[in-house]
Amino acid sequence: MSELKVRCFTVSLDGYGAGPNQSLENPMGEGAGALHQWFRGTRTFQRMMGDESKGADGPDEDFAARGFENVGAWILGRNMFAPNRGPWPDDGWKGWWGDEPPYHVPVFVLTHHPRAPLEMKGGTTFYFVTDGIESAYAQAREAANGKDVRVGGGASIATQCLQAGLLDRIDLHVAPILLGGGVRLFAGADLTRLELVESSASEKVAHLSYRPT
Repeated sequence: MSELKVRCFTVSLDGYGAGPNQSLENPMGEGAGALHQWFRGTRTFQRMMGDESKGADGPDEDFAARGFENVGAWILGRNMFAPNRGPWPDDGWKGWWGDEPPYHVPVFVLTHHPRAPLEMKGGTTFYFVTDGIESAYAQAREAANGKDVRVGGGASIATQCLQAGLLDRIDLHVAPILLGGGVRLFAGADLTRLELVESSASEKVAHLSYRPT
C-alpha cells in the first residue's frame, strides 16, 4: 500500500530546514549547507555521484538508503525546483540537477503558476501542480502505482502535508548547528500527535523517526 513519507529531512538545532537569504548562488540559504554533511558521507550519496567505492556504513547510511527505497513518485515545492518566483520566465531553467535529475520517477512540483510537464533523462518527468497539496498527492499516488510517495521538501510542503493529515512517516535528522533564521519546519503545525518510533545517532546527526497518530 502506498504511503506518503518525509525522508532525509534535516533541520538545525533551532528548527530550521533552510537558512536565511536563499538565492541562486546559495539555494539552501546561509550556513545551511552544513545540514547535509551527514548525508554526503554515506554510501547512498556517493553512489548517486557515481562512485561505488566511497561512503560509510552505520546509522547515517541506514537512513539515507531507506530514503530511496520503494519510491514511485516525489512531491516538491517550487523552491526545490527553481530559484525564481512568479510566472515562469523563459530562461531555460530545468532544475538544480542538470540533464539527468536524481529522481528517476515522476515528480510533482507545487506552484501557483502553470507550466507544461518537463521530461528529463533517466526517467524523471516534472509535473507542475497549481491546485494544492491534496491534488499533488492524489496525482503522485496514482503515478507511484502502489509504491510510496516521498516528500522532498521544502519545509513549507512538508508542513502542508502534515497539516492536511496526509503523512504516514517522518524521518527527521537534527544536525548540531544553529542557523538563527530561515525557514522553520512544521511552523504553526500541531505536533502533539506525532509518535516517536525510532531514534539513533552518529557523530554528525541525530536520527528521529515519527509516525502521526
